[in-house]
Amino acid sequence: MAPLPRTRLYLDSALAAGAPVPLDGPRAHYLRSVLRLEPGARVLAFNGRDGEWLAEVARLAKSGGELVALEPVRPQDDGAADGPWLLFVPLKGGRSEWVVEKATELGVGVLQPVFTRRGDVGRVNLERMAANAVEAAEQCERLSVPAVREPVDLARMLDSWDPERPLLLAAESGRAAPLVTAVTAQKGKVPALLVGPEGGFDPGELDALLRLPFVLPVGLGPRILRADTAALALLSVWQAVAGDWTRAGGDARPPFRT
Repeated sequence: MAPLPRTRLYLDSALAAGAPVPLDGPRAHYLRSVLRLEPGARVLAFNGRDGEWLAEVARLAKSGGELVALEPVRPQDDGAADGPWLLFVPLKGGRSEWVVEKATELGVGVLQPVFTRRGDVGRVNLERMAANAVEAAEQCERLSVPAVREPVDLARMLDSWDPERPLLLAAESGRAAPLVTAVTAQKGKVPALLVGPEGGFDPGELDALLRLPFVLPVGLGPRILRADTAALALLSVWQAVAGDWTRAGGDARPPFRT
């Protein structure tokens, strides 16, 4: 079997044998001017629904282009779309984008920015976050892109929370359970993981969280972690104990990449 191409593109269009797949201007520019591809070159395409497909470049121009889907490479079964939710307070200095990128690599299913009383950031560039999630999914060979949701106030979000979804709260609290113990106890359920702002939650917010029956405070060890570190620690432990890291066989992709 010929080696598979390295270039992967996330596209909204349906993927089926022989189907044309339109490219917008930025995608066509990337293939034409950055990667220097020409008609006849092959790439990989995925849309989060139809698996991953080998596709051939049919046309590239400044205004757009077109691929043709050739054959499926992987079925839509990587499970990342059903990964845990990450609820995080937006951070300064580009660190929110870093969290989005790394959380996507770690198999998060939903990215939910939340505003809290002690948060330092009042606005979120959702378009940039979504673009970071797409780029990370393309690079890490996910078959889906996590949903990036509109920011919401923490209290308002909790008022409409589905109590069937556990909410693991990264909290500096004597009542916090060890993280591995908590994740093991929740096996079979896909939780949400909540990380607070730098400096921790406001005491009133934390008390309100701890009174909710679906909230389980979890500890992250003896050291104080930055908010972005805490988010990735939560996701990594969940994946190692209850997520797709526990699957035998690893990546389903045949080993023909070059």
